[in-house]
Amino acid sequence: MNYADATADQLLAQQAARESSARTYPRYLPLAIETASGLTVVDVDGNEYYDCLAGAGTLALGHNHPAVVEEMERVLADGRAIHTLDITTPEKERFVDTLFDCLPDELTDTAKVQFCSPAGTDAVEAALKLVRTATGNRPILGFQGGYHGMTGEALSLMGNTGPKESLPGLSSAVHHLPYPYTYRCPFGAGGDECWRTSARYVERVLDDPASGVVSPAGMIFESVQGEGGSVPAPAPWLREIRRLTDEHDVPLIADEIQTGLGRTGELFGFEHADIVPDVVTVSKAVGGGLPLAVVVYDEELDGWEPGAHAGTFRGNQLAMAAGTVTMRHVLDNDLDAHAAAMGERLRERLEDTAAISEAVGDVRGRGLMLGVEFVDPAGEPGPQGHYPPDGDLAERVQAETFDRGLIVETGGRDGATARFLPPLVVSPRQVDDIAELFHRSVRAAIDADERAEVLA
Repeated sequence: MNYADATADQLLAQQAARESSARTYPRYLPLAIETASGLTVVDVDGNEYYDCLAGAGTLALGHNHPAVVEEMERVLADGRAIHTLDITTPEKERFVDTLFDCLPDELTDTAKVQFCSPAGTDAVEAALKLVRTATGNRPILGFQGGYHGMTGEALSLMGNTGPKESLPGLSSAVHHLPYPYTYRCPFGAGGDECWRTSARYVERVLDDPASGVVSPAGMIFESVQGEGGSVPAPAPWLREIRRLTDEHDVPLIADEIQTGLGRTGELFGFEHADIVPDVVTVSKAVGGGLPLAVVVYDEELDGWEPGAHAGTFRGNQLAMAAGTVTMRHVLDNDLDAHAAAMGERLRERLEDTAAISEAVGDVRGRGLMLGVEFVDPAGEPGPQGHYPPDGDLAERVQAETFDRGLIVETGGRDGATARFLPPLVVSPRQVDDIAELFHRSVRAAIDADERAEVLA
């Protein structure tokens, strides 16, 4: 094939013929990207799109940010080592300095760092191994709706049972606790009573010798469940979880792989609750768009022997350089505060869209990590009076947004939530454009459903 003249359809057909059935995004976002800058990607056919997926939240500064590109060019021009295993370099030490500048002093004053293989899921694997080594215990406490990666131990933590059904033999040493998903509270409670009941449940599991849960090695949480549908944890609940894990000597792991580095309106999602976890997993944005994953943890947990956790590509120097510039740009430009403001602006517009139909059930999230859950008004309401999730409608909305030049992801229960993860540098005008494109797409999808019902 002459790739210089190939169309998107030709490239997608070749991809489908050669790549595995596990590929995901091309099934719903059928484009072949040619160029990208900031929030915009352009496909090989010349079509432009606002990218509100942004590498699943990886591109904090958008595509090809000039400061990041310049830094990578400098590293290459200076003849710096690109791959060093875990041998240190000036680039690596600058990266750690800047990462620690982003984290609370209460953590970094006694922190150690473990560089992992470059995917976030390996940081989770390392964190689990760390706390198990430190405590001598095996069980891990996770939460319903959680997502922590697709490798073995990380996959066992997933709240969605679908991907795990065909994989017998996954770790059984995981106990899934109820997450305070206020819109669909696992206890059928409303408002603050949802998180209060969830916290009481966790407390009883830890206190009750008949709970069936032996002494846990650790607890892992997301301050906003991303793949779970952009579900934010109430700050009082997070404070209760920190209190309970402190009282029971259970190391608390904050999975900040998607929420970290300003996305939620704070540098790290756990900071909304003014807590300090024992372990933090970071990836995605801290690599500046390149693969990098790190675990930061309290030195009291550092019971590892040399080589206890390794990985060939943990020495990705180009990613460390790109990540340092990205973190510094976020800090120097208060992009966490900007994300909070732009997230509020986008959320207000999404609420306007929700008002047009009962089929738009919930608008939620934090900062620039937002979700819109679609529901089926013809279905049977649940205990809280909410209609069941409608993944088919969410898929049609996603298709409508794509046709209008907007890329969004879907996730959550039944894939019924449209998710927004735009770069943190999004401008007010771009937020308004994104909201308008989404509004038109939702209206078009709902109008098509109503016409179909009339014809039926």
